[in-house]
Amino acid sequence: MPADVRPIARALLSVSDKTGLVAFAQRLAAKGIELVSTGGTRKALAEAGLKVLDVADLTGFPEMMDGRVKTLHPAVHGGILAVRDDAAHRASMQEHGISPIDLVVVNLYPFEATVARGAGYDDCVENIDIGGPAMIRAAAKNHADVAVIVDSSSYETVLAEIEEKGGTTLVTRRKLAQLAYARTATYDGAIASWFAEVEAKEAAAKEAEAKAEEVAAPQSRVFGGRLAEALRYGENPHQQAAFYVGGAARPGVATARQLQGKALSYNNLNDTDAAFEAVAEFDPARAPAVVIVKHANPCGVAEGATLVEAYRKALACDPTSAFGGIVALNHTLDADAARAIVEIFTEVIVAPGATEEAAAIVGAKKNLRLLVTGALPDPRGPGLAVKSLAGGYLVQSRDNAVVDDMALKVVTKRAPTAKELADLAFAFRVVKHVKSNAIVYAKDLATVGIGAGQMSRVDSARIAAHKARDAAATAGLAEPLTKGSVVASDAFFPFSDGLITAIEAGATAVIQPGGSIRDNDVIAAADEAGIAMVFTGVRHFRH
Repeated sequence: MPADVRPIARALLSVSDKTGLVAFAQRLAAKGIELVSTGGTRKALAEAGLKVLDVADLTGFPEMMDGRVKTLHPAVHGGILAVRDDAAHRASMQEHGISPIDLVVVNLYPFEATVARGAGYDDCVENIDIGGPAMIRAAAKNHADVAVIVDSSSYETVLAEIEEKGGTTLVTRRKLAQLAYARTATYDGAIASWFAEVEAKEAAAKEAEAKAEEVAAPQSRVFGGRLAEALRYGENPHQQAAFYVGGAARPGVATARQLQGKALSYNNLNDTDAAFEAVAEFDPARAPAVVIVKHANPCGVAEGATLVEAYRKALACDPTSAFGGIVALNHTLDADAARAIVEIFTEVIVAPGATEEAAAIVGAKKNLRLLVTGALPDPRGPGLAVKSLAGGYLVQSRDNAVVDDMALKVVTKRAPTAKELADLAFAFRVVKHVKSNAIVYAKDLATVGIGAGQMSRVDSARIAAHKARDAAATAGLAEPLTKGSVVASDAFFPFSDGLITAIEAGATAVIQPGGSIRDNDVIAAADEAGIAMVFTGVRHFRH
């Protein structure tokens, strides 16, 4: 046997997630490995007919305090942490009757799942594991002699080595130790984040003197995730990339089920997330909606009586950019919409669901990915947005402001009509998801021109109008759809030139946050042109 291979004589198993547990333990027992376990795990193994030693038999103490204390004992941790080649360690084990533990199989109390299902404070606290992380960390530290498993996906790896080599290799034990520390770090990070959220909510509820956002910024933060997929490359072929899942459960790319199509790339995942978050702004109870995204920016958005109508309207905004884009829907994909979408090259379709007929239609395009999520994310939901900087991170709460919750203030002599108000609200839902500086023209609940990511707002207004003229030419229209449209701006107009550009493009009403020192000049320009303008008081920068 190679020097780095460690045989396994005794395994300690204590798991909350019992997926594959019995089959795994049976194969260990078949190799003559003694099994030690606790509570529910021991019961499950015993009921399967396996001989299992109770941890209490090692420690001489029963489980107590509702199971809070059971493995925190020298008989357990001494067996895990003892360095097998250290004579003093061996002497201590012999003196105190401690037997070595060669394999530790522990997954933790389901704290994240408990929080995700909206459990109460006390329930969440009870699902903070103590003994589990202690055993995991002890085994990972002593990986020179001990193997540690924190997830059932590692069962087969360990079994294969035991059967092939008679034990585990150092290379495998190191890999398992890395997974172990990553799991405990992620777990502790989830607990720390939950405490921060609880503190912030309590401060806000009590109208404490400290601002809620200040309370929500703890001195340290931990971000963790579990590898969902190793990607071929990142934004560019020379960049390495992987997709990790972690944080609060939210319908989207992390929870989606891919029904068909080739593997998603880094850019596909990024754009699909942007598209699905954008389409979630449109209440499916109100109307079917479609968002087409290219390079993380919407290039066409529309509501319609049907999905196929919404798709056609969205596509008409910028059919050139839609080529090779991502299509997100707020309703179950049906056959009519599927037929329309596959008429041009599309990278990804993402929707809450898909009919069998629609899936079959998409299936004829073998490379086209179809994702179903089961639900839409809540645009009002809490959460964090994280961006890496050199040497650190920027962390902020999600932009969960929704135009339907805003008190719109008419600031011009003319108030918008009911139709204009509907289009203004529509346009402001879209502009929230367009990179700043952002300008969105909309008409009949569809975008007709989008300007994104420019250094000046007037340039965004010009680009959006220019693209609208191009789209009109492609469709054979006599004039661009911006004639008689409304316009949304993600932030205030610093000068009246951006507004004047929109007016020249044919906009009849404007929605913007307001707040510029030149608001009066902008309002005067709107009044002179006879258009309506409303302020939201809410900015939607998206850098």
